[in-house]
Amino acid sequence: MKFDTILFDLDGTLTDPAEGITNSVAYALEKMGIAPPERKELLKFIGPPLAEALAESYNFSKEEAFRSVDFYREYFAPKGIFENKVYSGIPELLEKLKKSGKKLALATSKPTVFAKKILEHFKLEKYFDLIVGSNLDGTLTNKAEVITAVLNQLDGIDLYSTVMVGDRMHDIIGGKKNNISTIGVSYGYGSIKELEASGADYISHSVDDLKHILLK
Repeated sequence: MKFDTILFDLDGTLTDPAEGITNSVAYALEKMGIAPPERKELLKFIGPPLAEALAESYNFSKEEAFRSVDFYREYFAPKGIFENKVYSGIPELLEKLKKSGKKLALATSKPTVFAKKILEHFKLEKYFDLIVGSNLDGTLTNKAEVITAVLNQLDGIDLYSTVMVGDRMHDIIGGKKNNISTIGVSYGYGSIKELEASGADYISHSVDDLKHILLK
């Protein structure tokens, strides 16, 4: 399969945000009066829509979930956003894809304003034709809806040659709902079992492996 348009997830796919996200979630839980668990237990919050994940894990009401997200951002916006690192080989991969004439877009459940800051911080924004994330008011957090928004804004693309790349089931399911191919990356925060169960068309175990799939 030749892919001409490639949609990338951000957390767990392009960058490893574990430190910043777990610190931010721990801060939010403390502000909500909850003792944070061990950091490894907080890794599950990397990838899915945050309010939804917090509500499910702590039985929060809708209002409590949104309040906890506000607390999360108190830490994340000035500090946690930069407690992050790019996976080795990602800048080289993006540059090679761009030089090969691929159209690249970011499709993330993270708020667009934060996603843009992260890409700018790591000097990756130049590779993307479009950056789409959620809104700060809590709308457009569902990954399928984010992907739909990306596809609606990209002109003249062929869905048959379009692919979504991500590390969690939300990326795979979102891609499937939009009738595009999907690649699950197992080096992120979703297990191979999760990616297979979600119906990923391909599973990449490393950035180098991903390069071969996207450029073959």
